[in-house]
Amino acid sequence: MKHFLAAAIGAAGLLLTAPVLAQTPPNVAVVGQIAEPKSLDPATVTAVNDFRILVNVYDGLTRYKDGTLEVEPSLAESWTISDDGTVYTFKLRSGVKFHDGSDFNAEAVKFNFDRMLKEDHPAHDTGPFPLAFFFSAVEEVSVVDDLTVEFKLNAPYAPFLSNLAYPTGLIVSPAEVEAKGTEFGRQPSGTGAYKFAEWEPNAKVVLTRNEDYWDGAPPLEAIVYRPITDANTRIAEMLAGGLDIMVEVPPDSLAQFRDNPDYQVLEQAGPHVWFLILNAKEGPFADKKVRQAANYAIDKQALVENVLQGTAEVAAGPTPPAFAWAYDETLEPYPHDPEKAKALLEEAGYDGEELTFYVTEGGSGMLDPIAMGTAIQADLQEVGMKVKIETYEWNTFLGKVNPGLEGKADMAEMAWMTNDPDTLPYLALRSEAFPDKGGFNSGYYSNPEVDELLNKAREVTDQAERAKLYKQMQQIVQEDAPWVFVANWKQNAVTKAGVENFKLQPSFFLMLQDVAKPQ
Repeated sequence: MKHFLAAAIGAAGLLLTAPVLAQTPPNVAVVGQIAEPKSLDPATVTAVNDFRILVNVYDGLTRYKDGTLEVEPSLAESWTISDDGTVYTFKLRSGVKFHDGSDFNAEAVKFNFDRMLKEDHPAHDTGPFPLAFFFSAVEEVSVVDDLTVEFKLNAPYAPFLSNLAYPTGLIVSPAEVEAKGTEFGRQPSGTGAYKFAEWEPNAKVVLTRNEDYWDGAPPLEAIVYRPITDANTRIAEMLAGGLDIMVEVPPDSLAQFRDNPDYQVLEQAGPHVWFLILNAKEGPFADKKVRQAANYAIDKQALVENVLQGTAEVAAGPTPPAFAWAYDETLEPYPHDPEKAKALLEEAGYDGEELTFYVTEGGSGMLDPIAMGTAIQADLQEVGMKVKIETYEWNTFLGKVNPGLEGKADMAEMAWMTNDPDTLPYLALRSEAFPDKGGFNSGYYSNPEVDELLNKAREVTDQAERAKLYKQMQQIVQEDAPWVFVANWKQNAVTKAGVENFKLQPSFFLMLQDVAKPQ
């Protein structure tokens, strides 16, 4: 069987050159991804594209309950929280081993978080760790005994348990990090339902079944993730039989799968926002009136209806409506008002300076970015804003945008899918989240009132009080317009009709532990 499986997985790689003859191997799921992963080290990546692989290789102390963003036990069987909300004590699952055979225990948990958070840790040089912000409240991680670990926080931190379930909190093998160093992300080891087998650059990542998985061995023998950046090529592969699962189907292609009994189409709303980062530090967008003008100039309803074919809704602000408890329903999206945009540009003294606009070919949650970028360019030019588009492959694009737009561009496309209403604004709208401080505020937006609201909201444990603070933040940010708020997307996927137990999750991750392909 092992020889057959290796041959089948090898054949899956040949699909790249012979899509017309393609058929996926039995009991192996072939997944069409939107891009090549950057790394398989969960502490070092930020893209949902990578997370969709990682959640099947690793586990966290907590995980999201099926179909929700609520947490439940995973590698931690239980936990207690001190009365003041600053000490979390976790009882760990016994008998769990990493894929390399080493033991999962409290020392392993401490290693993982010390590695991210302590600059003097021996494995800190295996970073950088761009989402270590998720655990900035952690002051110390202590081993109580082999199966008990304690986290001491510097203040109450409401998103803590949820962040432990996010891929940044997934637990890696200390033994393999120590052995592989900075190469760990190419040869990973976790405790998850699937083990890493192979990574052929720009062709495939292969995972094989973990027969000893603590939560029960999965039905599939293997998963093959294929990076297919071009959406039309992904669609052709799916129709030719070369894929079992395809994510992020272009809106105008969904109908052909809906009408075909050989496929299943899945759609689900989630905590997603697609926006344009505006360079608030220099150039025309340093003026709030010009930023507001861009929001009025862009016909977001037309984008949603025509480009996205109704698979999204117009966004009103920085918080997705999927976070119903924290979302400000009183916010109205900026209407399409070209005359208002022109008036604001005149008030601001905009002189027709050319704007550089970074657009990506495709990436996690980026919808139809080239078509979106072209339509946006036309809308802005209609009100007198000259726009030059520069287009980049996804990982190259992130390498340009994440370090900040200063000295490079005036605007850039971006999309975030998050697990908590704290995450996106905390990492991308605070003054302390400028790129040179380790955050993702690539447009250098700064408002002390927003900083104060966000800092306070993550320390408040009462959900109603947190909601009040987030709604105040949304009002201010919408008025300040550091972004153009464009769309909230309904994620989608297509599977072959024979694929069983596949679900979309509000986290936007691909949880494949229960997926089967009966013969």
